[in-house]
Amino acid sequence: MIGKHRILRIAAICLIGIVGYSCSNRTKEEKSQAEEKTSNSVIIGAERLFEEDYFPLIADKKVALVTNHTGLLPDGRHLVDVLYENEEVDLTLLFGPEHGIRGEEDSHVTDGIDSGTGLPVVSLYGKVRKPSAEMLEGIDVIVFDIQDIGARFYTYIATMNHVLEAAAENDIPYLVLDRPNAIGGVYVDGPVGEHQKEPVVGVDQLPVVHGMTVGELVNMFNEERAKKELKKADLTVVKMEHYDRNKWYDETGLPWIKPSPNMLTLTTAALYPMTCLLEGTNMSEARGTLHPFEHIGAPWVDGEALADKMNSYQLEGVAFSSSQFMPEEVVDGIKIYPPKFLGEECGSAFIQVSDREKFASAQAGVYMMKALYELYPEKLEWKAARMDRLMKTPSIREGILNGENPASIIQQWEEGLAYFKKVRSGYLLY
Repeated sequence: MIGKHRILRIAAICLIGIVGYSCSNRTKEEKSQAEEKTSNSVIIGAERLFEEDYFPLIADKKVALVTNHTGLLPDGRHLVDVLYENEEVDLTLLFGPEHGIRGEEDSHVTDGIDSGTGLPVVSLYGKVRKPSAEMLEGIDVIVFDIQDIGARFYTYIATMNHVLEAAAENDIPYLVLDRPNAIGGVYVDGPVGEHQKEPVVGVDQLPVVHGMTVGELVNMFNEERAKKELKKADLTVVKMEHYDRNKWYDETGLPWIKPSPNMLTLTTAALYPMTCLLEGTNMSEARGTLHPFEHIGAPWVDGEALADKMNSYQLEGVAFSSSQFMPEEVVDGIKIYPPKFLGEECGSAFIQVSDREKFASAQAGVYMMKALYELYPEKLEWKAARMDRLMKTPSIREGILNGENPASIIQQWEEGLAYFKKVRSGYLLY
């Protein structure tokens, strides 16, 4: 099994290399570059699942797979299809997260049938968030394989943790196939909510940017359960090879597959921890455009004034310029959940990341909200419950309304963040 998948990986990299050349017609220099890329590229957990150390965990077993459209092997095949076609594996059931198995839904997802295999698909982003004992009846092992981006409020890690809870409660082994943290595994920032200094057993106790892979997160959640006298799952994390947590996704050698309809690029992912806060207001983050989360706007916004205000804070690694956008219903072939200001021209400040290593996205969100409140006190509307849920605390919103400066607000989360960092350090795999 090992040789087959490694050969397919090399073939895939060769095929997507220099346009206009076949592998046999490349120069020695080009071949050398391709070989170097192959050897340095991250080997994801989904590939290693077929190695002799891990394949016995699913061989001759009834498998439930939690995945979506990002669950691809480097040769372009989907893990659903690979497992379904393998005669030694009985792939029985599929669980889908937000946006569905194929990543084409931008709202709550219903149960259904997978178009490729005919297997039943149970949605874990609707009325049901955690698999029930009835759903898991007869299942021997659960496998999770989804690409996350690295922000607390991106819902895939919540799904992963709900499945962990179900696996523990129903005594079913759980395999999590590790993938890179898209925005790097070093930057950690943001408030940890109202559960400071408690065992970190779920996403509510993570900062906005956690700096961990899905494998590291699930291992932490599982081990910390014991500290709360909760039952642990029989968990196996299939680690990556050649992964360096200092690398962003575009440095891993892996192809970018947009993790959700509005997460179009790695730039989108880098800005998401900042501009997702706009979902807690009546302002638009430019959903419904080809640059979601890269704008701060509304029909009444003066783009130049907002850009100047944001630039006045002199935030490291980022700059702002006047722009405009008009949200549309369909973007990149997918119908978007009705975006704010559909069909309306919006003035905006466009965000350009100049140095992603210095850009503190979680902190920039506080400055953004401060600027909007000062510039548009009569126009800005807070969706208090949504904002407080995003930040896991009302203190950010209340601090801005009370006139506190952003630096003081940010300082308030440092104690809880320091505790999380200490816990986190014990669970890093790379």
